[in-house]
Amino acid sequence: MLPLQFGTRPLYPPSLFLSSSNACSSSRILYNNTNNKVYLLRPKAGTLNLRVFAVSGNSSYKMNLNEYLVTLEKPLGIRFALTADGKIIVHSLTKGGNAERSRIIMVGDTLKKAGDSSQNTLVRIKDVGNTQKVLNEQTSSFSLVLERPTSPFPIQLLHKMSDLEIVFNRGRVPIVTWNKTLLASNLQSTSESSGNSGFLMFNSKFLKPNANKLLGNQNQRSITHGERNFFTEHTPQIACVFTEEVCGDGDWGHGNFPLEEYIQALDRSKDEMYYNHSLGMRYSKITEQIYVGSCIQTEDDVETLSKVEGITAVLNFQSGTEAENWGINAKSINESCQRNNILMINYPIREGDSYDMRKKLPFCAGLLLRLLRKNLRVFVTCTSGFDRSPACVIAYLHWMTDVSLHAAYTWVTGMHNCRPDRPAIAWATWDLIAMVENGKHDGPPTHAVTFVWNGHEGEDVNLVGDFTGNWKEPLKAKFQGGSRHEAEVKLAQGKYYYKFIINGQWKHSTASPAERDDRGNVNNIIVIGETANVRPSVQHQLKDANVVKVIERPLNEKERFMLAKAARCIAFSICPITLSPK
Repeated sequence: MLPLQFGTRPLYPPSLFLSSSNACSSSRILYNNTNNKVYLLRPKAGTLNLRVFAVSGNSSYKMNLNEYLVTLEKPLGIRFALTADGKIIVHSLTKGGNAERSRIIMVGDTLKKAGDSSQNTLVRIKDVGNTQKVLNEQTSSFSLVLERPTSPFPIQLLHKMSDLEIVFNRGRVPIVTWNKTLLASNLQSTSESSGNSGFLMFNSKFLKPNANKLLGNQNQRSITHGERNFFTEHTPQIACVFTEEVCGDGDWGHGNFPLEEYIQALDRSKDEMYYNHSLGMRYSKITEQIYVGSCIQTEDDVETLSKVEGITAVLNFQSGTEAENWGINAKSINESCQRNNILMINYPIREGDSYDMRKKLPFCAGLLLRLLRKNLRVFVTCTSGFDRSPACVIAYLHWMTDVSLHAAYTWVTGMHNCRPDRPAIAWATWDLIAMVENGKHDGPPTHAVTFVWNGHEGEDVNLVGDFTGNWKEPLKAKFQGGSRHEAEVKLAQGKYYYKFIINGQWKHSTASPAERDDRGNVNNIIVIGETANVRPSVQHQLKDANVVKVIERPLNEKERFMLAKAARCIAFSICPITLSPK
């Protein structure tokens, strides 16, 4: 087997790497970004070890995170379709053809570029005409840049769709426009007309590439919400279907996977949320001074925020690497903000990292408070607008305006379609209270702790510690199968010592942190919660077999007072201007 190695460090996350191993003799291309060379590798027939990467650089191979490049021998074995919104997508694959055997290309992927990559001649796909022209080029191998949909494509609907469902081909859904600049042909009005020429057609492929987008997106400036997974309710509108001139023999199919399992997977993911970067910036109004949404992508987005919504400050939690991966020019956006008198504040939070969110949330809410105190109208944003930015707004409402976490969460998620990390907000709440209490909470429990002993089946396991009547009231652990015994205890924030009694013998767990006391005894130790800080740092966490979960409950009057005090202490130790781009 021939291993293929990629020389440059890609910007694609490891979880998004596409790989395959199958019996196929197709050629593959690797691009070296350091010397701008393309290498065409032809493995021996019958073997292939394939890796596909997204490549970044100043070349025709520059791709976004959800795009990939693959090179196939002709015939490709792909049937393409033009959708009602002007995209060229993969409609079906020849069974046993080169595309299906690559085990990479999927139905619903959008064709972005095509051509002979060995000659560095990838052409951007605009419409049916130039797609057919590129596909019919005389070359033995052919490269495609395809974009994977952000949400699962409803393949099951294509199985049910007949030729009669291709509505534009049958003339059942016309396209009407009075804007002749959208038409591919230069039709002129007669001298007797009023000058407002109208055109009616039965196939959208006669429109210019940008015409479908303009006709189908008349209200792109309106406030919109997050996109939920409602794809199973809508049938894809297909204008026409086409292939290369020589498409080879074989039956057409939509994939070699069990359709029933795919449909079940779609049903399970109905309530999931997907970020679609191609939809552009999406945002919602939360209060008169607070807007929340997805990342700013273009200078036009800055103009919209400034002139349409009156935004005067942007609080951005997207990192520079994220912006680069999504093809966003952060420098031009910062300059556009300066031209529009918008104060841009950048404070990155790692996406999908609950601990990083928890540690930085007090600082973020403090930033928001300081900006609002300056009477600024703030747009709080992250990449998707689903997690970090709404979490900051919820935390601000909870901590600074004395609204319960439940009420703040319900309000924001009702105004903006999102799914912020609610436990992280609750964790940060107790961290703030601990800041006033010096790490020891004198009140009801704040966390639920599952103490774990990994021993042997049949053992009699009991838990003792500072929290079991001062070591005098052992708590029996329950056997959970295998070698695992568990005991759950609700504790307030603080530091606790404990030990296990195994068949009458006192032992400490080697799978959890331990300390030796003044008498030489070794006890396990657990610290519940942490203390918020104006300069948050994500510390290395010790390995611990125990599981700690935060308890979300209504705060009593004393806890509310301490929360408000701690949140404002952090806020007024912050100078937002220092985080603005120079």
